[in-house]
Amino acid sequence: MSSNSLDKRLPLIQEADLNNKVVLVRFDHNVVKKGAIKDPYRIDKTMGTLYYIVDRGGRPVLMTHIGRPKDKKTGKITCNPGDSVEPIVEYLQRKLHTKFHIPTCEIDPDLGMAGLCDEVFRSLRDLRDRKIGGIYLPNTRWFRGEEGEGFFRDNFAVQLSQLADVYVNDAFGSWQPHVSTYDITKFIPSYAGFLMQQEIENLNNVMNPERPFLAVIAGSKYDTKIGPLYAIYEKADKLILGGVLYNGYLCAKYGISIEGIAEEDIRAAQDLVAIDRERNKILELPYLVESETMDGKLEGRHRRISIKDFKKNDKYKFVLDIDPRSFIDEKVSEAVHAARTIFVNAVMGFTPHFCEGSKALDETLDENKTALKMYGGGDTLQEFKNLCPGLYLSILDSSKYYFFTGGGTVLTAIEKGSPYGLKPVQALMENKEELGKSS
Repeated sequence: MSSNSLDKRLPLIQEADLNNKVVLVRFDHNVVKKGAIKDPYRIDKTMGTLYYIVDRGGRPVLMTHIGRPKDKKTGKITCNPGDSVEPIVEYLQRKLHTKFHIPTCEIDPDLGMAGLCDEVFRSLRDLRDRKIGGIYLPNTRWFRGEEGEGFFRDNFAVQLSQLADVYVNDAFGSWQPHVSTYDITKFIPSYAGFLMQQEIENLNNVMNPERPFLAVIAGSKYDTKIGPLYAIYEKADKLILGGVLYNGYLCAKYGISIEGIAEEDIRAAQDLVAIDRERNKILELPYLVESETMDGKLEGRHRRISIKDFKKNDKYKFVLDIDPRSFIDEKVSEAVHAARTIFVNAVMGFTPHFCEGSKALDETLDENKTALKMYGGGDTLQEFKNLCPGLYLSILDSSKYYFFTGGGTVLTAIEKGSPYGLKPVQALMENKEELGKSS
C-alpha cells in the first residue's frame, strides 16, 4: 500500500516494532446481530493488519464493540449474549486455523463489567507462550468505562494499557472518542492499521475528487444528516437525494405533504431548497413510488407518481421508493455518465419491500466505467450485495470501486472537512508527537 497521500503526522503500523510485543488492536467487527454474523466484510478487511502483526512477531489482543448495549437515558448496560464476540471468534478460528481465547469476566446485570478481570491477565501467559493464537476481549461496550466518565473510564484505559506494549487502531468505523479508540493512546505507543490507512486514503478521493463529482445521499432523518449533507452539497457538482431527505426536500419545494414526513424535516429542507434555487446542483428523480401502507408492497395499493403532477397543498400517502425509470431521465442519466467521481451513502427505498430504486441506482452507476465509485455505510453495501450479487462479485477487486466500512465515519469526516479531524485519528497523531518529544 502506498502511504504517500497520508499525513506524515499519522503513525503507521509499518513503523512499529512488534517483535515479541503484545499488540492491543481495536477493530470495527460490529457485524453481529442476534448472535449471528450478518456480513463478514468488515472482518475480512482487517485480515491484513492481523496477519502483519503475527508475521512481525507480535502477539495480538483483539477488541471491538458490538451494538448499543448501553441505555443512554438510564446508563444501564445490558450484556446480551446476542451481542457477544463469540461468532467473530468462531469465524476467525475457521479462517485462520488458530485458537482465540475469550476471557470470562463478572457481569453486573445493570452496570456491565467493572473492568478487566484477572483471567484476562492470566491468559496473557498462554498468549506469550503461543499456546493460543490471540485473545479476543469481550464486547468493549460491556465495560462500564468504555463510554463512561470518571473513575471507571480512567481505570479501563489504564487496564488496557497494562495488557500490551503497543496499540493499533484499525477501527475506522468507530469514530467516537471512547476509551478503546481514544484514551488508550495516552499510555502506550499507538499506530494506524492498514484498513485505517486505506480508508483515510480513499476519503481523500471524496475530499479532493476528480470532477465532475456526483454524490448520492439518502437518510431517514434530517437531524442526523444535515451537517454532512451541506458539506457534501458544497463539494459536489451534482447531488441526488433519496429517502426522507428527498421526501422532505420535495415537500419544501413543491408545498405538498407526504405521509410520515415530519414538519421539522420539511423546515430543515427549506434552507436547502433556497440554496439550490441559485446553485442548481440537486438532480430531481422524476418518478416515485407511493404506497398506501408501510407494511409491504401490496397489490393495488402502490403506484408510480410523477413530480410533474405536484400541485401546492396536494397530499400524498407514503413515498417509499424511487421508480427505476427515474434513472433513464435525460438529466439524471447525463450527470451519471459524465461523472468522474461518485460517492454513494444511500438506500433509496424502504427496505425490505421497496428496493427497485436502489437496484436501478447501482446498475446505472455501473454503466459509467471510468468513474471512481465509492460506497459508504453498512446498509448501503448490504443492499448492493443483496440486490446486485453478480455485479458485486464482479467488481470486488475493481480499482474503480471502493466500499468504506463505516458510513457514519465518512459523513462525520466530510462534515469536519478532513479525516484527520476525527478524534481517534487525532489521538494517534498526538501520540506520535509525544513519543517524538520523549525520544
